[in-house]
Amino acid sequence: MITLSHYLILSAILFCIGLVGVYRRKNLLLLLFSTEILLNAVNIGFAAISKFYGDLTGQMFAFFIVAVAASEVAVGLGLMIVWYKRRGTLDIDSMQSMHG
Repeated sequence: MITLSHYLILSAILFCIGLVGVYRRKNLLLLLFSTEILLNAVNIGFAAISKFYGDLTGQMFAFFIVAVAASEVAVGLGLMIVWYKRRGTLDIDSMQSMHG
């Protein structure tokens, strides 16, 4: 039987994977994916705790996080397309130099 602790452990593992991805940040696309993994890990935690306590507050927070994640992806992909067209790469190290 799957309990609350199983969901929270899964959420913690996914959160750690997302943190490692954000920490490594070699590619802008991988940074965006890692951020999505972080947000999904929080969603799993909120939904599991909400189900465990029988309260819909956690599920509402998870719904709003999904909406924020969708807008983040839309804006992020748009910026990545513009960056790739200008620079020819999505490498984050190329963003270190400021050109006017």
